[in-house]
Amino acid sequence: MSLVAGRGPLSTDPAGWFTPPLPEVVYVEPHPRRVQGLRDGRAVIDTERVLLVHRPGHPLSYAFPADQVGDLPHEPVSEAPGFVRVPWDAVDTWLEEGRRLVHYPPNPYHRVDCRPTNRRLRVTVADTTLVDTADTVVVFETAVQTRLYVDPVHVRTDLLQRSDTTSYCNYKGYATYWSAVIGGEVVDDVAWSYDDPPPETLPIKGFFSFDTERADVAAELPEPDR
Repeated sequence: MSLVAGRGPLSTDPAGWFTPPLPEVVYVEPHPRRVQGLRDGRAVIDTERVLLVHRPGHPLSYAFPADQVGDLPHEPVSEAPGFVRVPWDAVDTWLEEGRRLVHYPPNPYHRVDCRPTNRRLRVTVADTTLVDTADTVVVFETAVQTRLYVDPVHVRTDLLQRSDTTSYCNYKGYATYWSAVIGGEVVDDVAWSYDDPPPETLPIKGFFSFDTERADVAAELPEPDR
């Protein structure tokens, strides 16, 4: 996602600019990692000859040598003769070097930096303050909005209850969502946290971040330079 989506350099809304401007391009590169596709517990793809295809307006995708996909559905990749794309749902499970993937391949250009900071975060719901602290962690994530996370010791967790909502990020893991229960009012999914993030995002393990559309969030964040 980082090169061609969000505000990546090859997206339709890049954070920066090229001089002179670039035409729309598709970027294809070798990806020297072992990728496996499992169906019914059996590997139907198992190869280290993998390409990554960064195509504007499309999710990042793998391309495999045509002779290694067997009878799986596939379509040719015009920018990489002899290679084909296999739909993500053509197999039950994708693995990259043993790590289970969800939704899309991890992007080598996607970076997540978690930094302790004194940027203030104040969150209110239904005129009740849930957070008001400058002891936060700022998370800079490539092509994604910068966010503040906060240790639960600074959160009115007595006013939060776990919801049934969940989501997955290849860079932060499975998210647990939390609803605010204040008096007789319930505001669904005002916050989320990651209980078991991968090593690169361990600094925010168990920390909360808040949805700016569901709560009144005042976060001291860098101003985007348009």
